[in-house]
Amino acid sequence: MTRPNADAVGAGDPFDFEHVAQARAALDAAADLSQWVQRFDLLGDPTRLRILLCMHRAPGICVTDLSLALGMTATSVSHALRLLRNEGWVAVQRDGKKMAYRLDDDIVHSMLHELGATHAHHVQE
Repeated sequence: MTRPNADAVGAGDPFDFEHVAQARAALDAAADLSQWVQRFDLLGDPTRLRILLCMHRAPGICVTDLSLALGMTATSVSHALRLLRNEGWVAVQRDGKKMAYRLDDDIVHSMLHELGATHAHHVQE
């Protein structure tokens, strides 16, 4: 095993060379960190996260219904949806005059489940 670069800023003698090697391997294995940064940046916006949670629970929802559920203007919701569509997270399907939006990214879908989001098969009264 090679020794870590001792010239690194603030570096002293490591406590555990194996931990240093494992940490570096994790960074090397993440092929493109910018994709991860972009993904978390999109999730870090409260409006977009709220939209994703709504769509997770109500797949096929339209902008008007989303805007009413969120208490936002349809223009604001449309703008956020456009960003999410450009990233491939959301898909839209025309149903007559209605544009129905749904999640279209398996990773985001799984992340929402991990955050505790649930699906609704019917609305309880």
